[in-house]
Amino acid sequence: MATLQETIEVDVPVSTAYNQWTQFESFPTFMRGVESVEQIDETSLHFRTDIAGVRREYNAQITDQLPDRRIAWVSTDKPRNAGTVSFEPIGLEQTRVTVALEWEPEGLVEKAGSAIGADSHQISAELKRFKEFIENRGIETGAWRSAVDRGEVESTDEEAGFAAHAPVPSPQRPAGVDPVLDDSDPSKPS
Repeated sequence: MATLQETIEVDVPVSTAYNQWTQFESFPTFMRGVESVEQIDETSLHFRTDIAGVRREYNAQITDQLPDRRIAWVSTDKPRNAGTVSFEPIGLEQTRVTVALEWEPEGLVEKAGSAIGADSHQISAELKRFKEFIENRGIETGAWRSAVDRGEVESTDEEAGFAAHAPVPSPQRPAGVDPVLDDSDPSKPS
């Protein structure tokens, strides 16, 4: 198994970074190697990927999820992979995002790519695109705030006080206001 770890700092609050990462179906927006993600249920995902011309489809199970801290997964079929994405606040408006991934390269192309670090470069590039996406947007496209422990949902969004898959308001961002779509000038009185 190849083991990789890449980290990036993003200039958004930890809740914004975490909430965006829970929007798995938006991954193709900033991950070039991901063609699509279908969320089957609260903890099951179906991925279609195309990395360096190698196309794959696989299912993954979310095994651990703690809002604003981490999301962990494991594939339930081939290609075998497992990982964790961690979120660490490093200020009110900054978050350190770390992806740790274990995967089993199959075939000559994947094994050669892994041997020369192409897989690590791919993750680093995907994190840079995530940074650009979330910083330019300034707000998450939605949120799923439930906790998952050993693959079982422990609390729902509603129990945690959040509407399912909805942007989470903050003092800088009132509910219902999407800075990407809102063309009002905050410096002018309403």
